[in-house]
Amino acid sequence: MIYQRSSALFTAAQKVIPGGVNSPVRAFKAVGGDPIFVKEAKGAYLYDEDDNRLIDYINSWGPMILGHAHSPVVNAVVEKAKKGTSFGMPTEIETQIAELAVSMVPNIDKIRFVNSGTEACMSAVRLARGYTGKDKIIKFAGCYHGHSDSFLIQAGSGAVTFGSPNSPGVTKGTAQDTLLARYNDLENVAQIIESNKGEIACIIIEPVAGNMGCIPPAKGFLEGLRTLCDAHDILLIFDEVMTGFRLAKGGAQELLGVDADIVTFGKVIGGGLPVGAFAARAEIMNHLAPLGPVYQAGTLSGNPLAMAAGLAMLTELNTSPEIFKSLAEKTEYLHNGIEKVLQHHKITHTINRVGSMISIHFAKDAVVDFDTAALGNNDTFKKFFHGMLDNGIYIAPSAFETWFITEALTYEDLDFTIAAVDKVAGSL
Repeated sequence: MIYQRSSALFTAAQKVIPGGVNSPVRAFKAVGGDPIFVKEAKGAYLYDEDDNRLIDYINSWGPMILGHAHSPVVNAVVEKAKKGTSFGMPTEIETQIAELAVSMVPNIDKIRFVNSGTEACMSAVRLARGYTGKDKIIKFAGCYHGHSDSFLIQAGSGAVTFGSPNSPGVTKGTAQDTLLARYNDLENVAQIIESNKGEIACIIIEPVAGNMGCIPPAKGFLEGLRTLCDAHDILLIFDEVMTGFRLAKGGAQELLGVDADIVTFGKVIGGGLPVGAFAARAEIMNHLAPLGPVYQAGTLSGNPLAMAAGLAMLTELNTSPEIFKSLAEKTEYLHNGIEKVLQHHKITHTINRVGSMISIHFAKDAVVDFDTAALGNNDTFKKFFHGMLDNGIYIAPSAFETWFITEALTYEDLDFTIAAVDKVAGSL
């Protein structure tokens, strides 16, 4: 494929935008070459500035669960925009989407909307600290909760891709209050709690990790975290920015049967617009200003366009729960097809999948945490990425990201993708 216009646009962008991009992974530094500039998208397909059509497996990193430019979402935004784009005052639609979200998700009474997943996770941790009166938090190596200072300690995803999981600019004091645990290692978490008795406000975790590739929780792991938190008066935070409203109507809590104390959302909940949210039981959420002492605010929080997009998206998912079954079936079909091809070509690999999240790791052993994810062959991944791109398939330009499946994908698209893997595997 030809990418002349994308290359020219990237050259121009680098003169006025750091690295030419507004989020680092987009720069293709991990895989080489110039990033693709998108002109438009519809359904399961991207159309770039050179008029190439690509089957999309990142789907704006998760939100486009029903496909790009999904008519109910687009129409809701257009109609709302005609009445004004921002007020900085309460609107009825904020209550409507809040009521719907609370009805869909287990174990939450109240929800507050913000503008990004980063903001949601940052606010959730502040709320946990304010509610418990304790300062320290536990996070897991390879889990990414946005770029707030507390979270940039072995943060996975883009941080790992660029080899700087501990970002300059994060103070020593902040780092000291962030305790790092191993994903899927309950004993390690118990040891950290024992060494910091009475000091830990919360444990924050991606219940299904998506920023070191897709990594499911081991059997009993989340249940064990719940038990530890109950025993030590620690709040359990599920970062469901990726999994919320994607793995099930009620997200990972519903799918996996484990309740968190605070849940954060993003991506799907905004229908593709910049939205995040955090939610909990009333007794916890009532510690937020103006009811309580924990301050959190945002000029554009609850923006009417974003709320309109999110409400349209959640309404369709709520009224058509069969979508989640269909997505899981398509993802399983893709998994089985790719597995068969890679085995045929004797390519060392392992594939992880939960619901409509899937990732291919070019590693011989099971990928269960940050350390095992890092053992994947990155040179093989680079060849695989560019080979798939040359065959009209767009996957994440990082070995540390999950693929997101959209309902807009047809089985013909999946067969085309599996055939592309077959072509590429022959040259790996």
